[in-house]
Amino acid sequence: MPPSPLMNVMTKAARKAGRSLIRDFNEVEQLQVSVKGPADFVSKADKQAEKIIFEELKHARPGYSFLMEEAGIVEGKDKTHRWIIDPLDGTTNFLHGIPIFAISIALERDGELVAGLVFNPAMDELFVAEKGKGAFMNDRRLRVAGRQVLDDAVVVTGIPHRGKGGQGEFLSQLGKMMIDVAGVRRTGSAACDLAWTAAGRFDGYWETRLQPWDLAGGIVLMREAGGFVCDINGKQDMLGTGSVVCGNENIQEHMLDVLNRD
Repeated sequence: MPPSPLMNVMTKAARKAGRSLIRDFNEVEQLQVSVKGPADFVSKADKQAEKIIFEELKHARPGYSFLMEEAGIVEGKDKTHRWIIDPLDGTTNFLHGIPIFAISIALERDGELVAGLVFNPAMDELFVAEKGKGAFMNDRRLRVAGRQVLDDAVVVTGIPHRGKGGQGEFLSQLGKMMIDVAGVRRTGSAACDLAWTAAGRFDGYWETRLQPWDLAGGIVLMREAGGFVCDINGKQDMLGTGSVVCGNENIQEHMLDVLNRD
């Protein structure tokens, strides 16, 4: 299936920003890095990538609103459409030369996520999805993994870093999950975690204390790959709560049971 005009716009913006990120990634030791918070760094590369994406999307779809990690909210004349953008998810990996990071772009229409993209330029993996059209990685159709029990499942999560809070809550969740699964992994990029779960590399994913731009693009990928996505309360307020639990239907249900177990 040829890409739609919308996906062409998103892909063009992501690939242009990706080229900028790779130039800096190859010279990571020379990057000028400022401190945004304890152990939470923001680089010149991050800001430059966001600027590129913003300008490309604004030119292609004048009037759309934006929600971006660095620049925040930019209101447009068109109140029905909003881009949600993370120009560099996995900043710490990036700054340490670890090639697991991604650009995430999503489009929200009338409050509903209708298109998502996650692009890892270091691995040249482009994950895209539109509502009702399926999910793809470099033109290959994606499906979530088919394992049905946690005993066989490898799941992925995020570890709250210093200064973020929630370490005690996470350790409780991890302790409960470790008992029931075959393995737990951590990549350092929520966008990659969602994309890789949509691709069947991981059987499930959970995390809390995230931002909308961490989640939005990957949520569309998961749904269009046949996955089930909810917040940690089993509801559909992922962007509001900043939490996510996903996998195929059975794995997601089992993970929810474990995470909410007393």
